[in-house]
Amino acid sequence: MNILTIGDVVGTAGCEHIRNRLSAFKKLKSIDVCIINGENSSDGNGITPASAQYLFDSGADVLTTGNHAYRRKEMYEYMDEDCAVVRPANFSSKNPGRGYYIVDKGSFQIAVINLMGVMYLDALENPFDCIDRLLLQDDIKNCKIKLVDFHAEATSEKRAMGFYIDGRVSAIFGTHTHVQTADEQVLQNGTGYITDIGMSGVIQSVLGVKPQIIIEKFKTNMPARFDNESGECSMCGCIFEIDNRTGKTLSVERVDIR
Repeated sequence: MNILTIGDVVGTAGCEHIRNRLSAFKKLKSIDVCIINGENSSDGNGITPASAQYLFDSGADVLTTGNHAYRRKEMYEYMDEDCAVVRPANFSSKNPGRGYYIVDKGSFQIAVINLMGVMYLDALENPFDCIDRLLLQDDIKNCKIKLVDFHAEATSEKRAMGFYIDGRVSAIFGTHTHVQTADEQVLQNGTGYITDIGMSGVIQSVLGVKPQIIIEKFKTNMPARFDNESGECSMCGCIFEIDNRTGKTLSVERVDIR
């Protein structure tokens, strides 16, 4: 089975690039399931019902999020519906939405879990404790294939999580930093891993935002509105080839589609 994961989609430009490239790429690589991190898919940060639906219509099976999951209030009710948009599981259980989604393809089920790191980010439930708790749930245990989007800032936290759940999930892929790393691998016990799958958005930008805005912010330390850049885009992500029988990853392929 081939599972495609796509990194943080930034704004209209990123969404349109996915609309233009994803369908043909899925056919080329025989993709069975596609997971997209959509937490920045709406212009000006966050995700809205409209941007979520756009990504589903473009070929996503599940949308994960992160620290911007609740940036747009119009998403709260949408997340509480039985839809395939998940927020980090270590947010409070009282928050809108849910921390995982099970993709039912008839002959197989895939558990997609969303976690958020706590290094340099919000103070949430410890993600290591959270994943231990989730992996004991019957509906997740019954899924041979388990995938984790770990939305975190620190490379060390992502690497540590990879080794911690090696052999207990099929794959773990990092999101949030918007910069694709070159450390894709299959860990010792069969879990596919990459520290960060990167961004889907404008190449000549600072994480999707107009460079001059970010430069001025660093120079002055003053608040700034983050306007998204326009121009040539890339669609960054990773393909995990997974054995349906064992749930182990056979190979990991990093992708950057322009």
